[in-house]
Amino acid sequence: MASSGLPSRTFHRRRLPSSAPSHPSRETCVPFCLPGAVSRRRAAVQLLSAGFLTAVSPPPPSLAARRGRIVVPPEDYVTAPDGLKYYDLVEGKGPTAEKGSSVQVHFDCIYRGITAVSSRESKLLAGNRSIAQPYEFIVGSLPGKERKRDFADNANGLYSAQAAPKPPAAMYTITEGMKVGGKRRVIVPPELGYGKRGMSEIPPDAPFELDIELLEVISPAEK
Repeated sequence: MASSGLPSRTFHRRRLPSSAPSHPSRETCVPFCLPGAVSRRRAAVQLLSAGFLTAVSPPPPSLAARRGRIVVPPEDYVTAPDGLKYYDLVEGKGPTAEKGSSVQVHFDCIYRGITAVSSRESKLLAGNRSIAQPYEFIVGSLPGKERKRDFADNANGLYSAQAAPKPPAAMYTITEGMKVGGKRRVIVPPELGYGKRGMSEIPPDAPFELDIELLEVISPAEK
């Protein structure tokens, strides 16, 4: 075979001095870098899995309790003589609230699943601490008449009736016929609710749900 006339070249790998820091070649780097890459990938998968589990995990008990409220089908509501629609969640077994009776109740105004106004969040006069203060009124009376009183003594301290949350007008009539221990849900239209002003998270001219729990009844004869 004829020679090309070009000088042949021989390549030699130059070895670094022993004092120089060694740098592993690509072949020696793969087995050492691969576990690191896998561990980083595994960590990323674990983080994503943790986020997914957090997203699908059940809510805290307080939120679950709110979401677990009884849903009443519209056709199950009863229409009162004044046109209000109500449903008795719990039938009471105590005395019946009649027109002219003094009653104590707890009430919650719920708008789109949010408790906007509640007697369970009354405030003490001497501080910002909230207490569950029952609301007292006369069934069938003009709304807000009982709020004229200034102070009332109770076991929790000096309490201002004016500081109590304002109930909707519907509560003064729809409580009639309830029995102590009973719980009633009412669909409150804006004209018997908070009207054009709204209240807290309840916007103006908005209907909402009213939950009433009857705690005590004092008949007109007893008074």
